[in-house]
Amino acid sequence: MDPVTIARWQFGVTTVYHFLFVPITIAMSMLVAVMQTIWVRTGQQRFLRLTKFFGKLFLINFALGVVTGIVQEFQFGMNWSEYSRFVGDIFGAPLALEALIAFFLESTFIGLWIFGWDRLPKKIHLLCIYAAAIGTVISSVFILAANSWMQNPIGAKYNEALGRAELDGVGGFVEILTNPLLWSAIPHVVTASYMVAGGLIAGIAGWHLARANGNDDVPADDVLAYRWAAKFGAWVLIVASGLTFFSGDAQAKAITIMQPYKLAAAEGAFEDTADFSLLTIPNADQTEAAVEIKAPVPGVLSFIAGVPEIKGINTIREEYRNQGFVDYHGNQTQLQQQYAEHVKAYIADLEARGKEFDPIPDVNVAYWSFRAMMALGGAGLLIGVYLLFALRGGRSPKPSKLFTTLMAAMPLMPLFAISFGWIFTEMGRQPWLVTGVMPTSAGVSPTASVGEVLFSLIVYTLLYGVLAVIEVKLFLHYTVKGLPDVTEPKVTSDPDAPMSFAY
Repeated sequence: MDPVTIARWQFGVTTVYHFLFVPITIAMSMLVAVMQTIWVRTGQQRFLRLTKFFGKLFLINFALGVVTGIVQEFQFGMNWSEYSRFVGDIFGAPLALEALIAFFLESTFIGLWIFGWDRLPKKIHLLCIYAAAIGTVISSVFILAANSWMQNPIGAKYNEALGRAELDGVGGFVEILTNPLLWSAIPHVVTASYMVAGGLIAGIAGWHLARANGNDDVPADDVLAYRWAAKFGAWVLIVASGLTFFSGDAQAKAITIMQPYKLAAAEGAFEDTADFSLLTIPNADQTEAAVEIKAPVPGVLSFIAGVPEIKGINTIREEYRNQGFVDYHGNQTQLQQQYAEHVKAYIADLEARGKEFDPIPDVNVAYWSFRAMMALGGAGLLIGVYLLFALRGGRSPKPSKLFTTLMAAMPLMPLFAISFGWIFTEMGRQPWLVTGVMPTSAGVSPTASVGEVLFSLIVYTLLYGVLAVIEVKLFLHYTVKGLPDVTEPKVTSDPDAPMSFAY
């Protein structure tokens, strides 16, 4: 093992773990706001109870998301200091704005929402959760802006005197915020997040509805509330699934142009092709397909990619040997052009030391993560459709192990799908930290030893394991408790009255 490999494992473990909380935070905040809006408009207490119930689950998720997200910034200094030194002026700008604008917007209004039930007028209090929900989306925009720049480094130039990349003026920052990869990623991530949150609400409500079937101890108003939430969540899941499909199609077309190597690996396409792969297994050194089965309908991949043929892995490797990294049309960004000779020198030094540099990501990882994303997302959609079918005509599902399993799987399938999508996005960028500019091995901290990085990996893994146990126990505890008893919030005008935690 070497520091690069362990540092990649550490960042992968912490990022994937943190990302489990992200989609629920993005979408659940707005769905809880919708529930509270219905309560404010109708005055029906069951919607207040639903708001408090799912609001509590949202807050548990939000808290763990904040705690695990803080670690990400530390790793840039600990394990990836050379990357931070080289692109910090560019990569740090959207991250700084995320903290200054989005995070403070979220945290401030989440606090007002938590403690303001008996302090703020109804409508003002409602605006707090909407402001927090908007903050989560703004946060995702800036984070995706930073990540999309790593995938497609536009708006930057190389400063030879300082030996680092810099923003190309104000126009460069505008380019970063208008990156085509960014604006194809935002709708895909946000709509996929609504799949997760919709599935979560529907799964929990559907499970409670089945438990109430034939149980006379469950109040009729609880049954009505769970039925509404189950249908609401299922419809959110179904609609979001359709939007995710279309936004994913747009993202695939953007990736085809700007990261042809990623799509080639995702299809296991060693030669130029327009046909979708049903099964491809590469040989050991990933130079050709050992097993290859194409879809019976020709041209499916061409339709998905938006080009007559995608470039195959062998074509891209040959292009790289002759031209360095280029996009589908043979173009490079300004930074890629300016830094090309430095990249060649670095790779030549690697190869002189017997380390091979392959411009193609691991085919097996890209191929199967891409398909896991699609399959799991489709499975979540089918469960949502089944739940609506089970609730048709006022029917109530009967409790069973199968139904409980399906309700638990309904949020987990899209959650795992979006996680595999994130893995595909990041692993599909390899072997680059910044596409065509900085190889991954060049960004690691030069003074970080194997022992130091391994120790921090073990510590973080154990810590996150403890946090996982806490999260699951809290989440299941309040899920099983069901709808809370509530009283109509009464706004006090006494400035000396103690603040109360509403949950």
